[in-house]
Amino acid sequence: MREEDVLLPYQKKWIQDTSTVKVWEKSRRIGASYVEALASVMEAAKSKEAGGQSTYYLSYSKEMTQQFARDCAFWAKHINAAASEVEEVAVKDEDKDITVYRIRFASGFEIWCLPSVARSLRSKQGRVIIDEAAFVEDLGELLKAAMALLMWGGQVVILSTHNGDDNPFNELIKEIKEGKKKYSLHTTTIDDALNEGLYKRICQVKKQQWTPELEAEWKSTLLADYGDAADEELFCIPVRAGTRYFPSVLLEAVSDPHVKVLRKSCDDSFVFEKKEKRRKEFDRWLKGEVRDILKSKTNPVFMGEDFARNGDLTVLFFDELLPSGEQLTFLVIELRNVPFDQQWQAVYFVMEQIPNFGGGAFDSRGNGQMIAELAAQEWPGYIHQVMISTAWYAENFPKLKEHMEDGTTNIPDDIFIREDFRVVGLKAGIPRVLERSGGPRERRHGDGAIAKLMVTYAILEDEDAGYHKFAFESVTTENRFRDKEEDIWAL
Repeated sequence: MREEDVLLPYQKKWIQDTSTVKVWEKSRRIGASYVEALASVMEAAKSKEAGGQSTYYLSYSKEMTQQFARDCAFWAKHINAAASEVEEVAVKDEDKDITVYRIRFASGFEIWCLPSVARSLRSKQGRVIIDEAAFVEDLGELLKAAMALLMWGGQVVILSTHNGDDNPFNELIKEIKEGKKKYSLHTTTIDDALNEGLYKRICQVKKQQWTPELEAEWKSTLLADYGDAADEELFCIPVRAGTRYFPSVLLEAVSDPHVKVLRKSCDDSFVFEKKEKRRKEFDRWLKGEVRDILKSKTNPVFMGEDFARNGDLTVLFFDELLPSGEQLTFLVIELRNVPFDQQWQAVYFVMEQIPNFGGGAFDSRGNGQMIAELAAQEWPGYIHQVMISTAWYAENFPKLKEHMEDGTTNIPDDIFIREDFRVVGLKAGIPRVLERSGGPRERRHGDGAIAKLMVTYAILEDEDAGYHKFAFESVTTENRFRDKEEDIWAL
């Protein structure tokens, strides 16, 4: 099968556009980066005489660069281009080594996947791709560095969904539409993509039958997943800047389908059941669902808790600290309308099951202070009782976001927990939970995002503020009271 046979019309239009600078404002999940990987392989596979050139792909997310490299490797095999496997290359970047990805072609050209900083393009020549340009740290500086490559040929390719109406990417789109920039502009919403066969192609790949009804259901589910963010994420309509601190593309990049999410809710009448019945029900649930997951971890495990009694949720995040330094969530427990006694029962149970407990951070606001204090008394030195404040948010949310951007942490692939992160926004320049999500019976208030922030705080504070075990080696010394029969009272 030829590559043009697997491309949809909007993808063909994009790949056939040979403009020196071309920009694509797009919906998510339409295969834009995927088709650009094909374009990069086709260019790198050409000889110098045929106009071939190297490509330098930049995006803010390590996972995105890895995926683009994999897509390029797929296309190279698909079109029988003589190319190497994806190579990981360590390069010096200021005061640290970073990993980049390279594919070499028999033509002598290469595809490089690099971090999205302007210095990555020093001494380079060829095509530049800036993927999810609305989310890179300094798009202006990156564009200046990229445009410099055009002096000797090359091409600059910019792809992105929107990230606010005053974002530099949206400013670029405005300048193109107003004729101030003579760049090629493509716009593809989710409706455009569906009209040109996107869902039919999805069914074809999954070997499923396509029907109009299934396509309508798929779109409805997609819109529900994105909620209020659908206009921006799917229909290329930028929203007011600053409303979201964690972009959807970042949340998708770190979402891990292997993370177990366990949910336990109680009826209003449960609090009036006999204590023995309440404790037996939770004991069965904890032993049946939770215990084995916790006992399977031998690396240090940290816990973060966001507390609620009713209305919102109590959420517990469990992160394993790997020797590599990665902080990976492996279990999340959500408790809704659970009595104080059973919340403490659950906390005590999970803490006792963890083979190598590293520490924890507990929400100590309001009623949460009771659980936090009990935990601190039971495990002295291991528990941080956090009185959340705007200053605490300002200091710690950026650290969590940095870990996510570096790809050194994860979150569950769960639409409710992702929504907890989507309601975190900037207010007076400080990230915080700005709104609630969910329906009347399933209200949430960013609970999962706060619990993840808590466990991240616990890990970061471990070396400076946590309790430390001391290693020792026993030494035998003379003890006259042990080795000799003496009357110690005679001294």
